[in-house]
Amino acid sequence: MDRTVIEIDRSKPFDLTNLCCGEGYYTVVNNETDSRSIALKKLDITKVRFVTMLKDGESCIKGEEKLKRLKSAGHIRLDAKIFWVLWENEHLIPKSWRKKASKKRATRFIHFDGLIFLDRTGLRHVPCLYWEHSEWHWCTDCLDSICGVDDPSAVLKV
Repeated sequence: MDRTVIEIDRSKPFDLTNLCCGEGYYTVVNNETDSRSIALKKLDITKVRFVTMLKDGESCIKGEEKLKRLKSAGHIRLDAKIFWVLWENEHLIPKSWRKKASKKRATRFIHFDGLIFLDRTGLRHVPCLYWEHSEWHWCTDCLDSICGVDDPSAVLKV
């Protein structure tokens, strides 16, 4: 198989306990899951695009507004399973993903909005990858947070 095509094992769903806080801390918001992303068993990494959903004149928006705009645009929002496959196989992440869009922040946070999850306090989150100190890291980002040019979402445009 071409190195740009990544296999996504969908035999088991993404395990939220991978995200740090143990069983029961996070729960999936099922009606927010992008079923088109969940259906992907292969992903051509060269087809992934980064979108901020910022409108002309905007420097930032809340994560919830970005999610609303992503849904309205119809992009396939890549999900947490794809995020985790990339995290576990960092060599598959293109070097170009390390670039940031501005000089205002130290790094760029790549959001995977195809799977939304709640924490115990009711806050909604998405998983993110970011390049810092010459290595990949991951985190979760609250959808109440502000998103700018260095907080794009990984999508497949349709």
